[in-house]
Amino acid sequence: MRINKVTFKKMFPRLAEEMEGGKARIDVNAARSDHVIEQKATDSKRFDGYNPSVTDFLCRCDNAKQAEEIIDYMEKRSEIDYSYAQKLRGQLKKRGVRIFGAKREEGYYFTESGRK
Repeated sequence: MRINKVTFKKMFPRLAEEMEGGKARIDVNAARSDHVIEQKATDSKRFDGYNPSVTDFLCRCDNAKQAEEIIDYMEKRSEIDYSYAQKLRGQLKKRGVRIFGAKREEGYYFTESGRK
């Protein structure tokens, strides 16, 4: 929506005055006074832009067969190399699927980031 200056001043005189005069400026990087609110804002962005690793995917597996499929898939897509895939397979065979970490249920990242 386009609006000219004169119309804007008529519709929003105080806002126009603030914008032209530079009054009531608030810095975007202003510090928060409430540490609880600040912590929630930080936590909610904890996984923003996060790219899960192969072990993150392996933690979602219920059994060794699923884990093997993940390793195969990641190797096929060249997201992990042959030697790393072999190392993961060895760990899986020797120690089981939970060697990669505790089971991560559906919604894990939302829950951990405080969004759910």
